[in-house]
Amino acid sequence: MSTFVLVPGLWLGAWAWDAVVEPLRAAGHTVHPVSLTGLAERSGEGGSDVGLETHITDVTDLVTREDLWEVILVAHSGGAVPVTGAADRVPERIRRVVYVDSGPISDGVALSDLWEPGFRTLLEDSVVDGHRLPLPSFEDFRAAGTSLDGLDGPALARFRERATDHPARAVREPLHLTGGGEELPKALVSCSFPLEQVRAMIAAGHPYFTALAGPAWELRELPTGHWPMFSRPAGTAAVLAELAALPAS
Repeated sequence: MSTFVLVPGLWLGAWAWDAVVEPLRAAGHTVHPVSLTGLAERSGEGGSDVGLETHITDVTDLVTREDLWEVILVAHSGGAVPVTGAADRVPERIRRVVYVDSGPISDGVALSDLWEPGFRTLLEDSVVDGHRLPLPSFEDFRAAGTSLDGLDGPALARFRERATDHPARAVREPLHLTGGGEELPKALVSCSFPLEQVRAMIAAGHPYFTALAGPAWELRELPTGHWPMFSRPAGTAAVLAELAALPAS
């Protein structure tokens, strides 16, 4: 049995993993879904000072406080940034890093650096009180090319109802790495892009995908939209369990 730490993407809390946690725990795994500072039930914590380092510390503090070892550390979407940072800080406790429809972030890069200019401007212009980033409209997500496949009207309504403003500083701050997590086994679960397309972009040297070319990577496909924990929770749990069962090297 494996130990999972699940970090959601922007605007989400631990609740986003509920339908994934249930089958993993039913199979005997230990699962720790995370709400980062300023989000979900922790929305009242902190303020303008909540940044990327705060969120990295949220993850590393959980791992050390619960004395977790051989962790399968899972990042969805924008959760890739604090997860990459946490794996860098406590690599000795991590067995594998899994990126769900996301990917590793390089040293010196902020999450907002990766957004298309139009989408970045839209989000920056929406910031409230200088430090709170609201969930964009689903129409804006579609216009930016973010797939909502698998999410019907009620699912989208629940998403919007439970989403919380994301700390803007956490997406603006660049990630600083020491190289501690470079050699860890890693995996990509591609949802929005067919794996054939991902492999083609790796081969072409696409800057977002070149890091996935190394031998440390396992590549998997789970065809659905960008939020598979909502659209295909059983499939998400199954692919995470499969990756956890692989040898660490």
